[in-house]
Amino acid sequence: MKVFDHPAESRHAPQFFLMRGRLRPNFEVPARAAALREGLRALRLSAEAPEPASREAMRSVHGAAYLDFLEDAARDWVALPEAGPEVVPNIHPTPEMLAQSSRSNGHVIARAGAHTADNACPIGPGTFEAAAAAAGCALAAADHVAASGGAAYALCRPPGHHAYATRAGGHCYVNNAALAAQRLRDKGAARVAVLDIDSHHGNGTQGIFWDRGDVLTVSVHGDPGRYYPWYVGFAEERGGGDGAGANLNLPLAFGSDDATWLAALEDGMAAVRTFRPDALVLSLGFDASKDEPLNALAVTEDGFARAGEAVASLRLPTAICQEGGYNTDILGQLLARFLGGFGA
Repeated sequence: MKVFDHPAESRHAPQFFLMRGRLRPNFEVPARAAALREGLRALRLSAEAPEPASREAMRSVHGAAYLDFLEDAARDWVALPEAGPEVVPNIHPTPEMLAQSSRSNGHVIARAGAHTADNACPIGPGTFEAAAAAAGCALAAADHVAASGGAAYALCRPPGHHAYATRAGGHCYVNNAALAAQRLRDKGAARVAVLDIDSHHGNGTQGIFWDRGDVLTVSVHGDPGRYYPWYVGFAEERGGGDGAGANLNLPLAFGSDDATWLAALEDGMAAVRTFRPDALVLSLGFDASKDEPLNALAVTEDGFARAGEAVASLRLPTAICQEGGYNTDILGQLLARFLGGFGA
């Protein structure tokens, strides 16, 4: 299996996030990438460092003003009086505000509110560089898959599946899986499926492809009635416009074990088979683990190995993009078990 990783991903080092009214250390730290590299070494897989994604490449799924914000926000933020070390909004525009004004405020605080969905995506001086590096890994994986018909793993950090076309959220800034899916389309795949097995719903990916019928989006995740992203990820969300029927959410009850999770994965894979895509993008998260610090599900190492076997059974050209998973003590083991099951 071809592997892509870039050292600049460690330039993003967020300090905290707000949860249930408390400031907590941020779980999306550079040590995650180091742990995943240990898993790759256990499989004797070496990585190639591709070029970071260009602005033009990221524009395939993201808006220009949003990318401007990601690139410039840290610089503009430190110019504020008494600014903290990271860009974190103190207001988000409400629907009432947007309905009553057509003005676009260029102040960095206003842009932070408009271009972030929550307080879990602080922006520091290395964030854009790291996000572009992660996106470059996803694009390189898609290019390899398109050229070879095989499989590739992109060690994407920060992750991406919560990022919308113009809004960051949930530790995510650039939607790596969406970029990979669009790149596969651009390289000749008539239909692409995105299968997301992170324990959180892939809301950004769903949003980007919501009204498109050429990309199927499937997400297996913990019940959003009790879990991030709270407002979307429910079974009745099936896509809109030309994308009606091309979105499938498979939310699971808290504490769901291997058998339940793997059964839902099989349901998702059945939808992929029915869609008959030319290529697959897998959003691979390990936060479904029973040992996850903020877990909703209870998947074991064996469960992840069996999931790898199951996804491989689709026999599709597959670009695997790393998403969540925050227990750095076990991340490497989980990656090794999944990729081992996949046949890496």
